Amino acid sequence: QVQLVESGGGLVQAGDSLRLSCAASGRRFSNYAMGWFRQAPGKEREFVAGINWSGSSTYYVDSVKGRFTVSRDNVKNTMHLQMNSLKAEDTAVYYCAGRESLERTVYSGIERYDYWGQGTQVTVSS
Repeated sequence: QVQLVESGGGLVQAGDSLRLSCAASGRRFSNYAMGWFRQAPGKEREFVAGINWSGSSTYYVDSVKGRFTVSRDNVKNTMHLQMNSLKAEDTAVYYCAGRESLERTVYSGIERYDYWGQGTQVTVSS
């Protein structure tokens, strides 16, 4: 299995940028499709962005398209989420997730992921 640890969260103002990281250890990171999810207080966890094992395919929820960029480095065993033009509604705990897959597919369903990090808090003040 793979262990995932998120970092990079914090308190920022609307319009600012943050870069989240997800560090993986354990089994071969390049065997895993990865995703970012978030959960705001009182709301269900939702998909934000995903990337396939090679980085050749990405997918975003509509609310972050054009503002967020997901990337991965299979040598450094890390995934990143570059978040620009942050809004108050982006405030949430952000989680990275992994699923062993060598398909081109990017998975957006929570139930498709087997491994989860503990989350990192992102707070955007308006």
